[in-house]
Amino acid sequence: MPGSLVPAALSPGNATLEVPRALGLLNGGNALATTIAAPLGSYLGQYVGWRGAFFAVVPLAAVTLVWLYATLPSMPAQAARSGTVFRVLRRQHVPLGMAAVSLLFMGQFALQTYLRPFLEGVTLVDTSMLSLILLIVGGGGLVGTCLIGLLLRTRLYSLLIAVPAVMAAIAVALTLFGDSPFATASLLAAWGLFGTAAPVGWWTWMSRTLPDDAEAGGGLLVAIVQMAIALGASFGGLLFDYEGHQAAFSVSALFLLLCAATAALAAHRARAGGASRDPLSQGCQP
Repeated sequence: MPGSLVPAALSPGNATLEVPRALGLLNGGNALATTIAAPLGSYLGQYVGWRGAFFAVVPLAAVTLVWLYATLPSMPAQAARSGTVFRVLRRQHVPLGMAAVSLLFMGQFALQTYLRPFLEGVTLVDTSMLSLILLIVGGGGLVGTCLIGLLLRTRLYSLLIAVPAVMAAIAVALTLFGDSPFATASLLAAWGLFGTAAPVGWWTWMSRTLPDDAEAGGGLLVAIVQMAIALGASFGGLLFDYEGHQAAFSVSALFLLLCAATAALAAHRARAGGASRDPLSQGCQP
């Protein structure tokens, strides 16, 4: 997760203003990997099974470990402060932001985790078409991460509100047009565009809200994201199994709308608190 790494390295001084671009670049690697891995894994799975597809990750992980060990620079040691992670929750705007992040990832993964059974059981695509649609989703995510870094400098809160609202609309549209391969592919391209880029906005928000505690804030943010992914995927899976895709996707839309509303409240409080007077918060206005 980039949230606990990049802001901690870039937050001192004016470097914070470069966080959106740095996070967009880092998340672009994740989007590129998704673009290749999801359709490739689906394609390999039909020939070598899921175990063979999973095992293909092992040599890649080993190469990545060696590469990171050889290339990552050392960070200066800092004295740990007792209770830092939980102390940041007492900071202004932090609880609302963390709540919005959890709602975003719960909504995203209540739907995204079950794209394959949805595409196979509702859209009725074959393996080749499934791989193509997953490739389209990844391609949309790659484009989104390239664009969002350019917009976050001046429209942070606007994007934090708009992105989950658009994702909610896409989730609802999938319940209506999920039986059309063309409509579904188009909607999922938009889902990839917005959904993959969405975390960059919240990592940027964290680095601006906690410029002096970015590492602690990033650690807390990552923990909340992981918990939200687990909860969203579990809840979405139960609904998908027992009530069908429409129920799961509708709940996904509800979570995402609640995220947008929470982000709007956070934006209102930030404006009321005079965030625009802080040079590190420039660009946070809607």
